Parts: sequence; C-alpha cells; structure tokens
Amino acid sequence: MASVPFDLTGKTVYVAGHRGMVGGALVRRLASEGVTILTAARGEVDLRDQAAVNAWFAKTKPQVVFHAAAKVGGIVANNTLRAEFIYENLVIATNVIQAAHHNGAQKLMFLGSSCVYPKMAAQPLREDSLLTGPLEITNEPYAIAKIAGMKMAEAYRAQYGSDFINVMPTNLYGPGDNYHPDYSHVVAALIRRFHEAKETHAPSVAVWGTGTPRREFLYVDDMADACVHLMKTYSSDRLVNIGTGEDITIAEFARVVAETVGYKGKIEYDTSKPDGTPRKLLDVGRLSKLGWRATTSLKDGIKLAYQAFLKERP
Repeated sequence: MASVPFDLTGKTVYVAGHRGMVGGALVRRLASEGVTILTAARGEVDLRDQAAVNAWFAKTKPQVVFHAAAKVGGIVANNTLRAEFIYENLVIATNVIQAAHHNGAQKLMFLGSSCVYPKMAAQPLREDSLLTGPLEITNEPYAIAKIAGMKMAEAYRAQYGSDFINVMPTNLYGPGDNYHPDYSHVVAALIRRFHEAKETHAPSVAVWGTGTPRREFLYVDDMADACVHLMKTYSSDRLVNIGTGEDITIAEFARVVAETVGYKGKIEYDTSKPDGTPRKLLDVGRLSKLGWRATTSLKDGIKLAYQAFLKERP
C-alpha cells in the first residue's frame, strides 16, 4: 500500500468522466500538478463495457485514477430513470475499479455522493452514519450503486492492499453543469429558470417544493482542489466528506440566484413537487483536520456559475 504523502508529479493520471462537471473541474485543477492527464470519451471507451475498459487500461496503464464518471441528475431524473441509474452506475464502478486494480494503478479515488446517507440521519452528516438507516426513496437506486462502488474500493483495499480511497462531495455547482429543464440539479435548474424568466419578463418563477429543505452547496473547482489535496495527503479506508460545513434553505438560495441573475419578479413554491431530504449538511471535521477548507463563497460561486451558464447554455 502506498504511503502518504503521495507525489503526483510525473504521474499518468486518468480522470474518468472528464466531460462531466466534476471531471472537468478535476482536469482543470490537475493542469498545474505536473502530471500527464488521460481522458477517454465514450466513443473511445464505453465505461459500461467491461472488455473495452479492460483493454483501455491495459493499453494506457494509468498510475492514478480519479473515478468521477457517473450517470447523474436531480430528483426527477433519479426517480424516473431508476433502472438506468442503478445499472449504469454499478457497472461503471465495477469496471473501472477492477481494471485499475488489475493493471496496477498506484492510487484510486472513488467519488461518492451525499445522497448515500440515510434520509433521517443526524445532522450534520458524519461519515460513520453510512448504512445506519433507510435511504431517500427518490434517489435510492443511485445511492445504492454509489455505496456499492465505495464498498468495492474498501474491499480491494482490505484484500489486496490497494491504495483506493473514498470521498463524499456535497451538492456541487459550477462550469459544465447540466441545465436540462427536467433532469438537472437544483442549482442549474434555478439558474436556467430565473434567466429565462428575466428574458421573457415572466411575473413569477416556481421553485419546486416548499422551499424549507436545507442544502449545502460547494463550487465544483473547490471540490476538485479538495480531491487533489486528499489524493496527495490521505490514505485510509475511512471515507472523507467534502463540503463547506454551511447550509442554506432552498428559499434563501433561490433569492441568491434570482439576485445574481437579475430577476425582479416573484418567487413562488410548487408544493405539489417533492422536497427530497429535509436537510443535507455534511460534517467536514475530518476534512478540516486534514488541512483543507473551501474558499469560494456562495455568492461568488453563483456569479461564476451564471457566467458559465451564459457561455454553455443549450
């Protein structure tokens, strides 16, 4: 098992899922680390195809793997595409972790999701609350697939001594987000909704749910910085939460987005739509002790995210 600190300099680093918001941020962050970055589009290797993944790993032999590839979406996507979410995320995790092990990767980081914690777990969410209660039903298939990936990384570490680690990012936003009107996460959905309402002079914007759930939001480039920091300084079978340690109600958050976008109309709440988990705040005590804290404020991050939306919008 590799010891820490782990020097990335000169290493060949594979970012799985580089076209997604998380993977894109990792690629940007790794550009200053003196590494050779490997990426592969789906046309080059479909991560759902075990034979293709094994062949690609055998050919490229990455020394370091950031596993950020996943099928992701908001409440509607998770609840509607349940079979796709569990199948695709299970096979992607299985294929990448096994191929990394089989081809001698020195270190792997598996990125989970805060939705893996029990719906009613004590707040803030500690790493040891994993598997202590029922999951939020709307995203249960995705969460189970992510839990399986984390447990697989743990198992390879236990049986083979593989230096595979697990991290748990909170809700992310920023460049490269998905702005689909039905399948996006709350940040991208609200940025798009308020922007379109401003353009059409709509008198009001509907926000799903009651507005009372509390959420923590982390700018994606901060998350990438935390991941690189942990890759270089952390080696353990204990997972690490990545977040800000602060949360905000959806109603308060909607006002921040509206103000950033410049929308002056009324914000209404569609209580026929689900709220999801009442609160999701991560305990980041472990991460803080490891020497990392987020640096991008929510207001600054939303400004950056809106600028990105104006360049990337569909």
